[in-house]
Parts: sequence; structure tokens; C-alpha cells
Amino acid sequence: MLIVKAKLKEAAKGFNVAGDLADALDKKVQEFVKSACKRAEANGRKTVMAKDL
Repeated sequence: MLIVKAKLKEAAKGFNVAGDLADALDKKVQEFVKSACKRAEANGRKTVMAKDL
């Protein structure tokens, strides 16, 4: 799990956060990271950068 539930609740200040939100967000973040890694590798780099997102 890459998402910290307490931080997610802080970010959604004034709103209730459903239990499944953190899981769904974590899944999306992991997809972004995998995609960014593939892009970095395709560009001959071992360093993943913001531009890879």
C-alpha cells in the first residue's frame, strides 16, 4: 500500500472518506508508477522522473 489513509483523510478535509477510496487510489498510483518505470526504461534510464508520468 503506497497510500497513507491518515494523509488521505487530511487531504479530503471536511469530507468523509469511504474505506474503499484508499484501495482504489492505491491501485491507480501503482499503475502510474509501473507506467512511468516502463517509460524510463524505454528511454534508456534507470531513474524514474516526473516527466515519465
